[in-house]
Amino acid sequence: MRISLRVKDVMDDKIYMVDESTTCRDALKTMVEKGVWSLLVSREGLPVGVVTERDIIKKVIAKGMNLDGVRVAEIMSSPIITVAPDEPVARAMELMAVNDIRRVYVVDEGRVIGRVTQTTLFKKVLDLLMLLSDLTWYM
Repeated sequence: MRISLRVKDVMDDKIYMVDESTTCRDALKTMVEKGVWSLLVSREGLPVGVVTERDIIKKVIAKGMNLDGVRVAEIMSSPIITVAPDEPVARAMELMAVNDIRRVYVVDEGRVIGRVTQTTLFKKVLDLLMLLSDLTWYM
């Protein structure tokens, strides 16, 4: 029995975007309101980068900078690391490991349709492993 787990099977659609001119304070507010810890950053409506809570902590707060005085464009990571929805989950894991990142964005036909985070990936893979262990118990 071969199981093929694809990116689309583990992605979530919690994608939120802010304009590059957004302050870090407003970005943090959006993250808290939406229950996410990363936001796509847009320029003229198109995604150009990603800002995370860690970016804000390391690049702004830890340096004693004013959250209202720093725009997300100044601290975002770019380019966005992406993966296709039909790629194997292992590809998303590889991209995270190689790029030392915690999330990759899922792009289909030029549009961001989801994301895969380390946490979501871990939970989905753990669920699958638990299911498989239950199946082998009955065999």
